[in-house]
This record gives sequence, C-alpha cells and structure tokens, in this order.
Amino acid sequence: MNVTIRKATRNDVDPIVRLINDGGPEGRPRKKLPDALPSGYYEAFERISSDPKQHLMVVEYEGEVVGTFHMTFLTHLECAGQEDCQVEAVHVNSRFRSQGVGSLMMQWVIAQARIRSCRRVQLTSNKLRKDAHRFYQRLGFVLSHEGAKLPLN
Repeated sequence: MNVTIRKATRNDVDPIVRLINDGGPEGRPRKKLPDALPSGYYEAFERISSDPKQHLMVVEYEGEVVGTFHMTFLTHLECAGQEDCQVEAVHVNSRFRSQGVGSLMMQWVIAQARIRSCRRVQLTSNKLRKDAHRFYQRLGFVLSHEGAKLPLN
C-alpha cells in the first residue's frame, strides 16, 4: 500500500479528531461530535504545531487521512538529558487495519527516534485494547510498566 506519512496541517484537524473518536475501546466512538468542531481543537493544533518537540502526524492514502499519531520528544535529567520518544493517539481507520499501515507508522516513529538518538520509544494503550497490545509486542515493544491516570475534569 502506497501511503504518505507527513506532518498534519490545520486542514487535517477534522479528519484526525474524527479518526481518533472512532477508535475508542471496543471499537465504539468515544463521544458524539458536532458537524463543525469547536475552536478548541484548532487552538490545540496551533499549540502542538508551534512546539518543535511535538509532531502531530497523519498517514495519507489517495488524499484520505487513514492514520494518525502524535510524537512528543521528552528530555529527562536522567541519562544526561537523552530524549524519549512518547507516541500517543495512534489510530488507523478501521477500513485500513491489518494492511500494514500501523506497522509502517510505528516503524517510521522508531526510525525518527533513532535519528534523534532517543533512548526509547514509549506509549500507553488502553487496557481494553488487547489487539493493540499484541500489535505493539509484535513490533518489539515490551509491556513492562503499569500506568495510572488521574482524571482532573
């Protein structure tokens, strides 16, 4: 499959948000989205795109956004400031799953992390997404840590 991986533009905000929304646990939408997205999504995009340590990416096939992921490079005092590549919001359109798109995305992420001499690529994945866990393990990721989240709203 001939896909392009590129940085997201403002025009990609709507398809990205809808793609992420459709990728909720157990294959159900996360919430009902309005036809026109609220301005907060576009404001968030502007903050992300202006930060050189953040890369919101899309995977495009024949002009359609079929995948997305968000990389953030984190600098830690530990390891003398060597960066970690945190990748989140990894989603592939359900019509394009099991066709290699996710593998291409993650191989691209890993290559970028190597170019930046990161010490590791890390991510979180909802505990309900067992297929995603198997996918990451096939790519060499180790389910080594237990995460915790504290909702604040």
